Amino acid sequence: MKTSIKKIVTAVGATTALMAAGQAAAEIRIGIAGPMTGPVAQYGDMQFSGARMAIEQINANGGVMGEELVAVEYDDVCDPKQAVTVANSMVNEGVRFVIGHLCSSSTQPASDIYEDEGILMITPASTSPEITERGYELVFRTIGLDSMQGPVAANHLASLNPERVAIIHDKQQYGEGIATAVRDTLTDAGVEVAMFEGITAGDKDFSSLVTKLKQADVDYVYYGGYHPELGLILRQADQAGLDATFMGPEGVGNKDINSIAGDAAEGLLVTLPPSFDQKEENQDLVQAFEDKGEDPSGPFVLTSYAAVQLVAEGIEEAGSKDPFDVAEALRAGTFQTPIGTVEYNQAGDMESFEFVVYEWHSDGSKTPVN
Repeated sequence: MKTSIKKIVTAVGATTALMAAGQAAAEIRIGIAGPMTGPVAQYGDMQFSGARMAIEQINANGGVMGEELVAVEYDDVCDPKQAVTVANSMVNEGVRFVIGHLCSSSTQPASDIYEDEGILMITPASTSPEITERGYELVFRTIGLDSMQGPVAANHLASLNPERVAIIHDKQQYGEGIATAVRDTLTDAGVEVAMFEGITAGDKDFSSLVTKLKQADVDYVYYGGYHPELGLILRQADQAGLDATFMGPEGVGNKDINSIAGDAAEGLLVTLPPSFDQKEENQDLVQAFEDKGEDPSGPFVLTSYAAVQLVAEGIEEAGSKDPFDVAEALRAGTFQTPIGTVEYNQAGDMESFEFVVYEWHSDGSKTPVN
């Protein structure tokens, strides 16, 4: 499918002042790359909302080293090929810091380009361990790994004493990766995994899958992937009378799953980052989002805000806008952000990150269960 790139260059929160000589004031360009369109654009909305708010607030407080942050935004449609095109466009724009990408399958190829071109990248959403296993200097994230999230889900499932569990995934880097982590942890715990099978992202008819699940007589189904497919699976499984509890990762924890699955979304188990918007210390920030008519509760809103904050504080700590200097400062520092204290290991992963199991409800709300 041929998809055009949507590019927006914005100075968020303030109008760029012009110097007396007619040249633009000093600025630091912050790339934001994620899905503005496509089936998971709802997650991109969270990413762009959080990053824009951080840029706006940082600029309102004097910018970074006296310079204004300017957002350079691109739509990668959560597609790996488009992500490569976007990454090359960031290079051509002269961007040196990127918040993104969102989907692991887009982040990994884009990060190859950023590393080669000396651009520091912080992904607020990509959880695949492979992204940071390559020893890159300029790749960071503000979310945990599948190797953290998968065991949380699997251990919760094991605590429910299931008889037979099916594990389904969308054959993509994120979905299959976390499904594999769940399978391995369940197997180690002595839980029978009756099925481990992939579906094709974008499919609409899952009747044959539902039939297999019924024949396998499973009482729990774990799905690795995103909400559009799981919403359809939930609805079709409910219509077919499949009596099983479903579970999925943060990629399914989106209120739009309710519009697809309807009442069948009730009781879905989801692993998500903690509800950062509920933390007392974040209430002024939450109010700032609400004053703009934006929802700060999505799992990637405040991880994206934190990513921009870390770039800004990394520049200040380094006293330099050189991405390698900033990367060194990030690895050496301890930072207080809306997602908590951030400390990085050598790989660019946070030293700790919590995932929480929630029960999802048919009205789009969720209740923590662990």
